[in-house]
Amino acid sequence: MLFYLFEYLENLDIPGAGIFQYISFRTGMTIITSLIISMLFGKSIINFLQKKQIGESIRSLGLDGQMQKKGTPTMGGIIILASILIPILLFGDLSNVYVILMLITTTWLGFVGFLDDYIKVFKKNKQGLRGKFKIAGQVVLGLVVGFTMYFSDEVVVRERITEETVVEASEIIIDNNEVQPTPTVLTRDVKSTKVNIPFFKNNEFDYAKIIGFMGDNAAKYTWIVFVLAVILIVTFISNGANLTDGLDGLAAGSSAIIGTTLGILAYLSGNLIYSDYLNIVYLPNTGELVVFMGAFIGAMIGFMWYNSFPAQIFMGDTGSLALGGIIAVFAILIRKELLIPILCGVFVVESISVMLQVGYFKYTKKRYGEGKRIFLMSPLHHHYQKKGYPEPKIVIRFLIVGILLAVITIVTLKIR
Repeated sequence: MLFYLFEYLENLDIPGAGIFQYISFRTGMTIITSLIISMLFGKSIINFLQKKQIGESIRSLGLDGQMQKKGTPTMGGIIILASILIPILLFGDLSNVYVILMLITTTWLGFVGFLDDYIKVFKKNKQGLRGKFKIAGQVVLGLVVGFTMYFSDEVVVRERITEETVVEASEIIIDNNEVQPTPTVLTRDVKSTKVNIPFFKNNEFDYAKIIGFMGDNAAKYTWIVFVLAVILIVTFISNGANLTDGLDGLAAGSSAIIGTTLGILAYLSGNLIYSDYLNIVYLPNTGELVVFMGAFIGAMIGFMWYNSFPAQIFMGDTGSLALGGIIAVFAILIRKELLIPILCGVFVVESISVMLQVGYFKYTKKRYGEGKRIFLMSPLHHHYQKKGYPEPKIVIRFLIVGILLAVITIVTLKIR
């Protein structure tokens, strides 16, 4: 809202009003505002939740220090959501289609997670919202994002067309007494499902290639492949973040690292010069996503003030489902979803550990009559707890791995 106010003041030639047009300034403001909201009002929210006895119900799993967390306020995702939404409403360009999609993602998955927490806390149902309804919520979001990206005229890729032409005399270069035509760079905005492939020189992949065997009909059905891919990514990463939220500060810290990396990638993808230099897809108007990510990073850091060990509050599904969805949709919007297995490696491994554990247990039970396990417990962080590692050490080591994966993700821009 302040964005439009200062835009109006700039049109009136008010000195200094133009500063709100700079993405860097507004990103800084969203980070600061988000930190203030989460840290200043976080304690009040924690006290309110304690007063209402909205505490975590702990099921004994035989983990060291687990029962000490019983009664710790949950639904702290409310702090995260407020710390993201309020700064964006103040400093973001709300007419930008990318910002609109991120606001929908944050609000919708936050609502789905809130329903889950509400059922657990107030209805005393430890199972919470049934899994099929969570998946349904994630699928709905995937459909909205996928259809918007594929069919909206505002979501485009800018391609370069280079032609050698003879231009006006003032632009002719004289070299060794020979007239050399200068290259004229032309661009066009096109609808495209192209994404960048890490580690490859010719690094553009088009979803249309998946059904290329259909020949001319491939173009008609590419949207189906694209939308299904969006649904799969959103569902997997959202649930991955949810599974990772089992130790104090782990999900929030991992999300902050991932968010910082995605913010850098969004800035590069939305800048014509940098995207051309790095040979990545140039996406007009995605620079505004950097402002959103500023609020996200600030919310994560501010929440960790109260969520670091020993946690004073848990984010609950209200926060964890939204975090995973935000990360997945953001990566899709800037066409970097193929980097998710690297960048979101912690979330991915946590999810895979659960799938392997459940799958192997069912297989051995059917084959041998007795279920066996690969890990002492899943998700993976509980495996290390069972091995006797202190919770803070597990969190720090997971975050170090997350930082390493983030660095590798950035390095992929140059290693091809």
